Amino acid sequence: MTVTMYSAAWCRDCRAAKQFLDANGVPYAEIDVDANPAASAEVVRRAGKRAIPQLVIDGEWFQPYAPGRGLLVEELRRRLHLPRR
Repeated sequence: MTVTMYSAAWCRDCRAAKQFLDANGVPYAEIDVDANPAASAEVVRRAGKRAIPQLVIDGEWFQPYAPGRGLLVEELRRRLHLPRR
């Protein structure tokens, strides 16, 4: 499984997603949208807005949080094939 995360240092939801991935031993590549304008444009193209974090799991784009709900832990577990806790 390959996981790429589009994020930015200032993003609280990005930090939460990274903590989740790290805590569950999921390796990922991180792309900083602030440092990479092409990556920022790709997020806008795929998500319709500059919404981070964005995960790309085996080529499939997924926004791992929802405003007002926070990190979508169960959905992340399902998509990453992690056991429920």
